[in-house]
Amino acid sequence: MNDLFIPPSTAATTPANLSSGPPKGAHVAIIGGGASGVLMAVHLLRHPDTARVTLIERTGAMGAGIAYSTIDPEHLLNTRVHNMSGFPDDPQHFHAWLQRYHDTTVSDQGFVSRATYGSYLGALLAEWDADPRLIRIYQNVTDLAETTEGVALHLADGQSLRADRAVLATGHVVPDQAREWPLTDAWSPQEPPPPQSRIIIIGSGLSMVDQVLTILRSGHTGPILSLSRRGLLPRDHTATKPMQLDAKHLPRGATASALLAWARGLTRAAIAQGGTWRDAVDGIRPHVATLWRSLPTPERARFLRHGATWWDVHRHRIPPQSQAAVHQAILDGQLIIRKAAFQDAVPRAEGGFFAYVRPFGSADSEAIAAARIIDCRGIRRDPEQNATPLVKSLLAQKAARIDPLRIGLEVDAHCRLIRADGSTSPRIHVIGPASRAAFWEITAIPDIREQVAGLAAEIAVV
Repeated sequence: MNDLFIPPSTAATTPANLSSGPPKGAHVAIIGGGASGVLMAVHLLRHPDTARVTLIERTGAMGAGIAYSTIDPEHLLNTRVHNMSGFPDDPQHFHAWLQRYHDTTVSDQGFVSRATYGSYLGALLAEWDADPRLIRIYQNVTDLAETTEGVALHLADGQSLRADRAVLATGHVVPDQAREWPLTDAWSPQEPPPPQSRIIIIGSGLSMVDQVLTILRSGHTGPILSLSRRGLLPRDHTATKPMQLDAKHLPRGATASALLAWARGLTRAAIAQGGTWRDAVDGIRPHVATLWRSLPTPERARFLRHGATWWDVHRHRIPPQSQAAVHQAILDGQLIIRKAAFQDAVPRAEGGFFAYVRPFGSADSEAIAAARIIDCRGIRRDPEQNATPLVKSLLAQKAARIDPLRIGLEVDAHCRLIRADGSTSPRIHVIGPASRAAFWEITAIPDIREQVAGLAAEIAVV
């Protein structure tokens, strides 16, 4: 085996702008080079006591991930520019970067493409390429284990490395496409089907919106059928003035129904003061992780069954231009939103597929023919059934466990991985969407940047 052995806390050459002598702090290996991993790396490198950061990405450009790898200019961020800085202590950083390198006319209240934001993340990392503390590796990590001195990582090509700490930034659970066939996933570019054919989209959230925009842009004239259990579309962005909520007045430990009643009360108060429901939702947002962690598991399960979809359509909004295009397609009769449960899909002898669905309120299934069926059911996928080799290895070692609701790996309040016996790992951390079981609202940049900034400050020095 080729060994890239790097002893924990040993010296990389100290950059000239830092103090001389060997670095004192941690060598941190970050697994996953999407948005979470890149922001984690950058925040660590900002600490002069960080000895080394090894960022490992199995494929694609670092900083892209699922969300920002799209090249379709119609796929816009669903958050305004002023909320997308990579640094909580510099909220205008992204806007300043846009003004300098991309578009001098863009407003900090505007929306830019996901691809543009991927370029921004890549640029943040590129600023550190001349710093010898940063190492990029393009490989798949197949195994991770704690040792008496740190952690040992094994790569798909047989090489290995060691570090003081490991951070899992592996992003959303991605379904195994071989098992999902004949469904098409929402993230892989595809050749357009015949322009007059029917396309079925399973789901009616943000991924569905992106797919509809791509389909319309391709010149497709055939019907587009969106199927979901509730038939709810994401709400649109308008001006908002978030309510200021005192953390000591949060209903910690309340039931899921009591939480929803509290949120509705805040909405009524916001409207009475001349605002909208958005003011209430945006006021609740900074406290979601606290509220989630205070919920007992049965109440979390009730929220997932009855409240999560309603929260998501109000919380994860779409830009006005995206909403206008989708609503026009609905008015034109090309896009149909239908309440129905997807059950199965099979190929048709004459080409294309049959989608078997059960309409809302019906006990019977029906078959609908389509040239393509696109899976946009979102990010809540079974984390064990769709586990990567690394996650499978951690579970097999009993170095990790899946949370009771099967959202993801169990993590404590300090982002430390929880082992099968309930103990916490002092050396393995989990961030971003991979830590969603612990924090729920940890998929958006405003939340991730706060998480990685705090964790970087904690682990930069060992």
